[in-house]
Amino acid sequence: MSEWTDAIVGERMTVDNQFTDRVSASRFSSQEWGLIMTATEFEIEDADDPDDARIVADTSSLPAIMPELENVRSQVAAMGGAPGGDGGSGGSGGGLVDSIKGALGLGGGDDGPSDEELDAAERLVQEYADQLQAHLEEVGKWEQVRVAYQE
Repeated sequence: MSEWTDAIVGERMTVDNQFTDRVSASRFSSQEWGLIMTATEFEIEDADDPDDARIVADTSSLPAIMPELENVRSQVAAMGGAPGGDGGSGGSGGGLVDSIKGALGLGGGDDGPSDEELDAAERLVQEYADQLQAHLEEVGKWEQVRVAYQE
């Protein structure tokens, strides 16, 4: 089934570029989004029905990588924080010491990504899948992709 995804690499790159603003507006950084996407597979549900077929995100591997999102955040915090953040300007806003404490399990009660965060990741990935399908329909490749998926 990977042949159908190989055939749309260029289309995915186009959608990736279009989706950048949506990721920026989400709770996830571009690094986190990249990690989320590596744990996501795409399938076509109801591929044999041209009217109901749609791209769906298989996010069954996401729970396994969600703790890694905290590591990505810790690395960003250790490097001075994300652009637009408080940059460690005092108070209890994080910083290197908090990152080290968190990595050692000594942080203040933050158990890493929550179910809410997993749900947000799943919704964003499905939004991406919907946009990918819309793009394929727009450029006239959806039917070809749907049929290739079935083979």
